[in-house]
Amino acid sequence: MAAPVEITPVGLVGDAIGDMENYGGPDQAIYLFGAPDSEWWSEELGRDLHPGTFGENLTLSDLESAQAWIGDRFAIGPVVLKLTALRIPCVTLAVRMGGPTFVKRFRRSERPGLYCRVIREGEVRVEDPVEHEPCQGEQIPALEVFKTFFEPNTDERVLRRFLSASIAVRAREVYERRSALTVARNPDARSLN
Repeated sequence: MAAPVEITPVGLVGDAIGDMENYGGPDQAIYLFGAPDSEWWSEELGRDLHPGTFGENLTLSDLESAQAWIGDRFAIGPVVLKLTALRIPCVTLAVRMGGPTFVKRFRRSERPGLYCRVIREGEVRVEDPVEHEPCQGEQIPALEVFKTFFEPNTDERVLRRFLSASIAVRAREVYERRSALTVARNPDARSLN
């Protein structure tokens, strides 16, 4: 990206999202990927990866998604982004990467990239400094939220913890349904500390 790119509350200007039912929107406006994760994938796949291979909007040089927390903020030049979710592998990604087995491979890698809400919009440039501001609320590792997405029998306390954070609407809906099912199966689960 040589020219400035404009970021709005719903994403990058000019970015086309193929599946609006599952991606995009204010809570998943920007998809960040880290250069260390991209380099890892390049080695893992045995080939060079071009920017945007995973559908990411921006690649940050020092970002490792496994070390991020829900609610972390990233200031890139004038733009401020807030982490709300991680990329859940899908059919579109599998097709792009060569087949259905890639979904499991992506999941096992624990290098999903980060979805962010736009707190302050503006233009970003390649040379803009990036400042990472850790979450000021409850510390919920983003990777824990990612792993739990694939575990249908999650403890009610864990689900309530996630629901107390500023997670993306789509993730919130999944965890609310699971919470309701957990309580329906075990009414005493709601009273557990």
